[in-house]
Amino acid sequence: MRILHTSDWHVGRTFHGHSTLAALDEVLRELAALVRERAIDVVLVAGDVFDSAVPSQGSYELLGRALSAIREAGATVILSSGNHDSATRLGFQSEFAAFGGVHVLAKTEQLDRPVTLADVHGDVQFYGIPYLEPALVRGLYPGIPLRTHAQVLGFAMDRVRTDLAARGGRSVVMSHCFAVNVGGGDNGDGTIGAGAAPAMLDNASGPISDDVVRDITAGGLDLVPLSTFDGPDYVALGHIHGRSTLSERARYSGAPLHFSFSEAGKPRGGWLVELGADGLESVEWLELPTPRRLSILTGTLDELMTDAAHEHAAQDWVFAVLTDQSRPLDAMRTLQTRFRWCATLDHRPSVVAAASGASYAERIKAKSDGEIVGGFLEHVRNGVGASDAERALLAEVIALNGSQRDDARRDGDAA
Repeated sequence: MRILHTSDWHVGRTFHGHSTLAALDEVLRELAALVRERAIDVVLVAGDVFDSAVPSQGSYELLGRALSAIREAGATVILSSGNHDSATRLGFQSEFAAFGGVHVLAKTEQLDRPVTLADVHGDVQFYGIPYLEPALVRGLYPGIPLRTHAQVLGFAMDRVRTDLAARGGRSVVMSHCFAVNVGGGDNGDGTIGAGAAPAMLDNASGPISDDVVRDITAGGLDLVPLSTFDGPDYVALGHIHGRSTLSERARYSGAPLHFSFSEAGKPRGGWLVELGADGLESVEWLELPTPRRLSILTGTLDELMTDAAHEHAAQDWVFAVLTDQSRPLDAMRTLQTRFRWCATLDHRPSVVAAASGASYAERIKAKSDGEIVGGFLEHVRNGVGASDAERALLAEVIALNGSQRDDARRDGDAA
């Protein structure tokens, strides 16, 4: 049986204020083409199908098109809910969808009821563990300690293993969580080695600094040991947006689309998992297209606007890091004349003026109005004082203000 492991579609997410629906639609059409080309039997989506608990009409329509295309290509689809999803909305009419080959596993009480599919070697049991919030789950099972995700998922996996022992056959588990393998993980090149938190590693590019993964606890990360998932032939994990290998049988596929500049350069795709007669036989990475690349450009505004080395990014999403000593005026508008898809910028000056230890009273003592205003400009502009044109304008304003004060004083004396 050939299984394509994906996760974190985040249908409806925006990218710096821009809709991603068209780009995701393109990627998911290619995913359906891969299903047909590689004769894939099952497509998994391990949580965060939608980006919002209240998806837009366009998000529902895109998901409908994607699922229809995958089914037409010949694969069964199995989805589970993530922390961004509303399990109730995602699972609405799931019983009817199952008749069409789309299985939505979003009910906590049914996490040990698998979708059973068969190939020439017999049955494969697919268990979908929906995102389980400890604060909500513990009330369903009084007397059982369910304070952390590790405890909740340990309880869930005990139920899965009990059911699997009765049913028999090969098995796949889907879960949406932060799993870690303290004893070993991905070295960053696709091999397995030691690591404290390998779930945060990417096979190709090293550590991930993911600013789009929403914390699944109020106080920070709630980690789940990989040993919690002992038993199944394959564990399809979701929640991390970069691909990661915790062990040969437990992996993150990451998101099919880039949703953050922290993901620039990270591969997008899914794991093609092949189950044989005795369980896991092989795992292969399948690349998905990137509709618009992400580029992070660093330099002064003038360098970014004139250097031919940046021409490759003309049609990319651009994050501009400006190194000018003072923040340039109207920088975004200027950048967008060359980089139409410049989405955000940050000012990180290469030269930082030394801060004065003097008090404000000491800094303005015995100084003229013009010198005080010029000193203020120098302070807020990282050591860059007023230009000749600015000094001339300041002198004119100060002189005009002084003239008006004199006029007002004379009017007051006359009255």
